[in-house]
Amino acid sequence: MSARHVVARLRAAGCVWAEEEAVLLEEAATSDGELEALLARRVAGEPLETVLGWAGFLGRRLVVAAGVFVPRRRTELLARTTLDHLARSDRRVAGSRPVVVEMCCGVAPVAACLEDSGAQVHAADVSPAALDCARANAPSAALHLGDLYDALPPGLRGRVDVLAANAPYVPTDRVADMPPEAREHEPLVALDGGADGVDLHRRLARDAVGWLAPGGVLLVETSPAQAPLTTAAMAGAGLDPHVVADPDVGGCVAVGVRPATVSR
Repeated sequence: MSARHVVARLRAAGCVWAEEEAVLLEEAATSDGELEALLARRVAGEPLETVLGWAGFLGRRLVVAAGVFVPRRRTELLARTTLDHLARSDRRVAGSRPVVVEMCCGVAPVAACLEDSGAQVHAADVSPAALDCARANAPSAALHLGDLYDALPPGLRGRVDVLAANAPYVPTDRVADMPPEAREHEPLVALDGGADGVDLHRRLARDAVGWLAPGGVLLVETSPAQAPLTTAAMAGAGLDPHVVADPDVGGCVAVGVRPATVSR
């Protein structure tokens, strides 16, 4: 099958980066028959990442599969912010192992970036399929299946130095406006953030103080429009909030710091 034919079919299907996608599909296929099968899946609207079986993230290739949330480039800001706070954590400065949790981890893009960090890394999600991918991407992390903090071992209470989460933040009535690749191929639970998009952000903030170590931080990916709601939830829970943004990747992270002493 010629490269020109592959590009033409991708263009006809509406793929904006047809030339680049054609190269990746051709690299992934070991025969014309396999290339035809991969191309047919992509032309039918399946995300390129699940067709290939991987998604690029901070220079890594993360394992993804059908039916899981595919990491976006904007989440790289969440990973970089996690690494930054990890480097400055009191436990790291004292020469002991910091504790990091990636909540709503999906395929664990943040945890994957911590493989060589020396931290004690945990990752949690409600999706067994996502955790199967996470196991390949972050083999050193302890993985937990369950709903938010219910998934975590009780022994982590009061010990978490960095808790990072890319919880869903699309308002319910906006899910239908998302690209078909997302709304038709990714689980709704990974997209729908409730009426204003921050239902899970409020739940994360509400119980964070009990799980964070003094000086620990809650990092939540959000949008510029929703950041005030996310930081308000953090402030209401006793955290000191601020926002980190990166216009280059369209990322926005709400940061909530647990003070050394908390008045509730």
